[in-house]
Amino acid sequence: MSFRHFSEIEQRALSRHSEASVKARLTKPKSTAELLQIPAPQWLSEASRAVFQSGFRWQVVDDKWPRFEQVFGGFNLAYCRQLSDEQLEAMMKEDGLIKHWSKTRSIQSNADYLAGLEAQYGSVAAFFAAWQPEDICANIATLQKSGARLGGKTGQLWLRRMGVDMPIYSNDVLAALKLEGVTNSMPGSAKARATVQQAFDQWRADSGRSLNEISQLLALSVAG
Repeated sequence: MSFRHFSEIEQRALSRHSEASVKARLTKPKSTAELLQIPAPQWLSEASRAVFQSGFRWQVVDDKWPRFEQVFGGFNLAYCRQLSDEQLEAMMKEDGLIKHWSKTRSIQSNADYLAGLEAQYGSVAAFFAAWQPEDICANIATLQKSGARLGGKTGQLWLRRMGVDMPIYSNDVLAALKLEGVTNSMPGSAKARATVQQAFDQWRADSGRSLNEISQLLALSVAG
């Protein structure tokens, strides 16, 4: 299956936005060496912040995040993974936090998940730094199954922020993928993921761009 050459999608983005605007919006992933420098607590903190921002105003969560850092011990994995439900319930009542049980509970669950990665791969960073663009759709599906509340855009947003080369299935990106005949919705089945992966692989070869840039240009190609 072959898709439109990515240069045509770029041109459509440039027809909607100035070249300077497009260039300013594009972000590139961190290098492997840069990713490997990120400590485990930062991975958990940013995952938790993305979870809490889902369905909330992002700025509200950002303003409260220093207090979350205090209450949850700097998101140290060993500390967070041993928290009991009773401790989490008490912590949730602390001043300055957002009182949402399932999101609070996800901090403990994801600490346990990341500690497992640390034990298996040497560090959390080593696991995510080893991700390859040609496996991204399968990796996103694995993350959704393994992490707590890290499915859909939440996990993608988290890893993009950390510097992993990551598409985000925003409404605009999904609209662009539909326009290109790739998928009509969030790719949930193995067949849909394989088709999206094929499109990403072709567009990377066409353009030499990262998944970050391809995803952003797809969104800009349909956004007003």
